[in-house]
Amino acid sequence: MGGSDAARPPMTVDEIREAFGFFDSWEDKYRFVIDLGKELPDMDDAAKIEDNLVRGCQSQVWLQSRVDEETGRLHLTLDSDAHIVRGLIAIVLAAYDQRTPGEILDYDIEALFGELDLLGHLSVTRGNGLRAMVETVRERAREAAAGTA
Repeated sequence: MGGSDAARPPMTVDEIREAFGFFDSWEDKYRFVIDLGKELPDMDDAAKIEDNLVRGCQSQVWLQSRVDEETGRLHLTLDSDAHIVRGLIAIVLAAYDQRTPGEILDYDIEALFGELDLLGHLSVTRGNGLRAMVETVRERAREAAAGTA
């Protein structure tokens, strides 16, 4: 599972869509999301500080971002103390990581969530936390676009 030295590249949005299509039950999809989270690299504990906490999440979620000066793309690192949330983070990263601020702001992640039927199967608090995570990423993209990141 996770933590191997030969970590496979993260799944793309298209791969996640395709994988969701293989599962008939939400229980299987839920397990798949948890497995996605197990594949995420852990954030360095030194980065798990108050300034990096995402507000509005039931679980602890940390977000770091930096702009690649050469490409203008945003590099995102997210982590959580909850397995299912780490899986949701993997989906958010598939949509947003290594994209330009404009690509992040233009991407309709709500349509992706609708296509995967994520919000219909998460608790209200988890759904709100997912939206808080997305809004924090979008805020970082706005800051990067404005040159304040």
